Parts: sequence; structure tokens; C-alpha cells
Amino acid sequence: MRLLKLVPDNTNIGFVRLRYWAFGLTALLTVLAIGAVAVRGLNLGVDFIGGVMIEAKFKAPPSLDQVRGQIDRLGVGEASLQTFGAADTVSIRLPNPATSDEGATNRLVNKVEGDLKAHYPGIVFNQANTVSGKVSGELIRNGLLAVFLAVLGIAVFSWLRYEWQFGVSTFVAIAHDVLMTLGFFALTSLEFDLNIVAAVLTIIGYSINDKIVIDDRIRENMRKYRQMDMRALVDLSVNETLPRTVMTSLTILLALASLLIFGGPVLRGFTAAMMLGVVVGTYSSIYVSSSLLITLGLKPQIAQSPRKAGLKGPPSGAERVGPKR
Repeated sequence: MRLLKLVPDNTNIGFVRLRYWAFGLTALLTVLAIGAVAVRGLNLGVDFIGGVMIEAKFKAPPSLDQVRGQIDRLGVGEASLQTFGAADTVSIRLPNPATSDEGATNRLVNKVEGDLKAHYPGIVFNQANTVSGKVSGELIRNGLLAVFLAVLGIAVFSWLRYEWQFGVSTFVAIAHDVLMTLGFFALTSLEFDLNIVAAVLTIIGYSINDKIVIDDRIRENMRKYRQMDMRALVDLSVNETLPRTVMTSLTILLALASLLIFGGPVLRGFTAAMMLGVVVGTYSSIYVSSSLLITLGLKPQIAQSPRKAGLKGPPSGAERVGPKR
């Protein structure tokens, strides 16, 4: 049986010759993403801005617009509703009362629950949680710190594992991926909560996995073809890893597409962030991270010779000067 090949063998795509276009597009998208976050801001969830979350189970799947209208008439602030797991379970998020009095929060919860019980007989309230402004501030700080330390730690690892050029290119590419995700949420106004922070960290993990595979191949080819032009060497390395990159990205996107369709509104933001991260991460691995090594002045001669690295290899007079076609 003939195997399915999404990418033909021995591809010879000239990725490097498009690097200046890619750098320009990357810079433009990064500026637009930063501008979107600065102008529109992020639609922060209760986790970050504080508020009250009430989980209600109805006898039958309700109309979210009708429930929202019923709550709006109470004058308790703008309500954010979404189904939670099953279609008959709804998560209701409300802003904290203007006063910090704990009794005010309890009165708000009782007011909402009493009104919904009167209009929806048989409704059951599973839980009511409150996130204070102090706790939400700590969550914002810890979330930003987690993302920054993840990017920095990965860049340092690439620096120590390879050369400094790999660390810089990895940091730039992953920072680009994170900024694209933030810009997407600013433009779409999707709720940004702790689930999205988890998605961003997962995107970072996926991106570095893809980049390490390409960096390893570049490093390996630098030892094999030490007199080869760096542009040709990067193109060769990216083409050699292209089938693996495409297959991995497509399989992940298929799984995420199923999650987006059947996962419900609760997972919609997380899934959308992950799908965007896979696409952007693949793009940055191929066009940004690897091509940036050339701009940073990485040369094949920087790599240790096979004898200095403790590897078996032919004598210096017999070293290969180019890929065997």
C-alpha cells in the first residue's frame, strides 16, 4: 500500500530568499498586535479583574440572551454568560459590587439567584465564587511572570545548547508568537482568562519543539557541510525537516478543530488560541527563526569539527564540501 505523503521527498524550496519579506511581514504584524493590545486592550475575565461567578443548572437548555436580559434588568452590572460543560449548565459572571463589603457580594448573589429561581422553576445553583481585586492582581502578575520566564528560559537553553545566535533567534520567534496571540484576542475581544494563559504557555512549548528540531538539523548539517554556504545550508535543513513540521502541525490542527466544534463555548477561547499558535509557530520556525541565523552572522565554521567534538569523521582532507545529490 502506497504511503500518503503530504510533502514530496527531496523538496528544494528556497525559504531563505524570502527572508526579507518574512522579516518585514513579521515586523508589521508585531507592531499591529502591540497596537491592538494598546488601543483595544484585552477582554480580561473574572480571573484577572475580579468579580462573581455563579454556576446554574437549568431544567432545560435556556436561551442565553433571555437569561442575560433578565439579569441586566436587575442593575447588577454587565453579565457574561456561557454554557459550562452541558447545554443546561450556565456560568454567569458579574463584576464585583462597588463596595468591598462582603455582605454586598452576598446580597448580589442572593438577588440574582432569587430572580432566576422566580423565572426558571427547578433551577439549581451549583456554586458561587468570588475573586477579589487583590487576588486578580496577583493572578495578572503571576501570569505575565510565567510567560516571560518561559520565553527567557527557552532562549537561554538554546544559547547554552547551541550558539548565542540560536538563543536570540529563538527568543525573537517565540516573542512574536506570543504577541500574535495577544493581538488576536485584542481584535476579537474574546475573554482572556487563566485558560488562555495556559494556552499561551502551551503555544510556547509547541513553538520551541518545532524550532529545536530545525535547529538540531542546522547544527548537524553545519558539522557535515562545513564549507557550504549558510543560505543553502539553512534551506537544506528546513527542507529536510519540512515533512515532519507539516505532519505535526496538521495533526494538531485536526485535533483542535474537533475541540473547537464539539468542545463548547468554555473551550472556544483556549482552542482558538492554540490553533492560531500552531499556525504562527510553524511560520516563525520556518521563516523567522532559521533565517534570522543568517542575519546574525552564524557560519558553518563556528561549529566544532567532528574530531574536536569527539565524533567519528573523515580526515580533514576528505571533508565534504556540499550535499551529495
